[in-house]
Amino acid sequence: MTMLSVAEARAKARTRLRSSMSTWATQSDPVVVEIALHPPTEKQVLEDQAVAMEWAGTWRKVAAPEASDSKPENLNSPNIDWAQRSWARVGRQQIPLRLRLRTPDAVANFVGGDEARWWRRLRDRTATIRSRFDDQHAAASARVKDVVANNEDAAACVDPLVSAIRAHAKRILGLAEAEFATLLDVVDWLRDNPVGTLRPRQLPIRGVDSKWFETHRSLVTALLEATGRPEAVDVLDAEPRIRLRILDPELIPSGLSDVTAPVTQLSELAIAPRLVFVFENLESVLAMPDWADAVAVHGSGYAVDNVARQAWVHGARVIYWGDLDSHGFAILSRLRKHLPHVNSTLMAEGTLIDHKDLWVQEPKPHTGVLPELTGTETRALARLRAEGDVRLEQERIPWATALAALKATAASAGESADASNKSSASQGEPTTSASEPAAPRRAQG
Repeated sequence: MTMLSVAEARAKARTRLRSSMSTWATQSDPVVVEIALHPPTEKQVLEDQAVAMEWAGTWRKVAAPEASDSKPENLNSPNIDWAQRSWARVGRQQIPLRLRLRTPDAVANFVGGDEARWWRRLRDRTATIRSRFDDQHAAASARVKDVVANNEDAAACVDPLVSAIRAHAKRILGLAEAEFATLLDVVDWLRDNPVGTLRPRQLPIRGVDSKWFETHRSLVTALLEATGRPEAVDVLDAEPRIRLRILDPELIPSGLSDVTAPVTQLSELAIAPRLVFVFENLESVLAMPDWADAVAVHGSGYAVDNVARQAWVHGARVIYWGDLDSHGFAILSRLRKHLPHVNSTLMAEGTLIDHKDLWVQEPKPHTGVLPELTGTETRALARLRAEGDVRLEQERIPWATALAALKATAASAGESADASNKSSASQGEPTTSASEPAAPRRAQG
């Protein structure tokens, strides 16, 4: 068996520190990390005595056999179990058997580097949070002790502050010192002051604005819930907005053609388009020509759910066009959960292959399963991944190519509607078509 080097033991301890950091920071139970050093046998020593002696010497520098581990100050230092071997041909030797790190600080001290700094920061910030909200923490801790004393299931009674810190340890760790201080001030203030429906801009806390609150809201909410005041975070964020281009002026006689408005207000718009284009690229929305009975909507990425909240969308045919990459398909899948009748365009394998010279690498691809995709879309996604997570950005496709595809998809999506219109026409009802761009009908003065 290979002797474990100091570097290899340090790597093992580093992995353990990374995976256990949030647990260790929030528990009072003792922590001992033991790592077997796999010392050599007499036969192995004889095969290369110099290497064996050098190996033992490196561990002696970490913690010599003579070092006393009984003093409290030594608990945060590495400790090694040494054993004396009396070998016939090598003689009496002190051999390191096992590395013992008896506290999280001992693990951090042995590991060193960034991980040690991260541990100390999380340890100190956890202590600060628990001290700041000591009244709630004390009550929860007392309840946990009662549970244990009565042999109840301790898992049924988890300290909510501990749960919050563990769930958000990475975010707590990543805050700059000023941000962390502001976080505590915000939680303190919201806990003690009922806010009703204040805007983030109205909070009387230095350094807090709507952007800060949007970034840190989940962490603030978790800590407030841990203090027993989940309702205290009733602070309003700005309502998301949607940009809409009305491609047929007759849909809204006022002449308004380019609208950006809150989601709820836009849903009340008195329009009834027969065709809705949803694009992820704003330039594509702005480039759209006049189109009878049609509108173009900027999807805004994963906020595409907001498109489905528009009342006037549900009675229309919907065509989605996004970047030809994993996230584009994830957004399409998300939209189709709310609007099952959505058709996609330019999101097939053929489009990808035809524009191979325009591919770029997708930095952080989506890896989840997307069951709402059609067979054609699923094959295109598989090809993207097989080619090494490439992407074809929407705006890189020539506009003439894009417009031709939009016309074809609109015509295909409108076939069933046209059949319905013919049936209506036989009963004397007027018919129109939203399959192609056209100079829209304009009201006569």
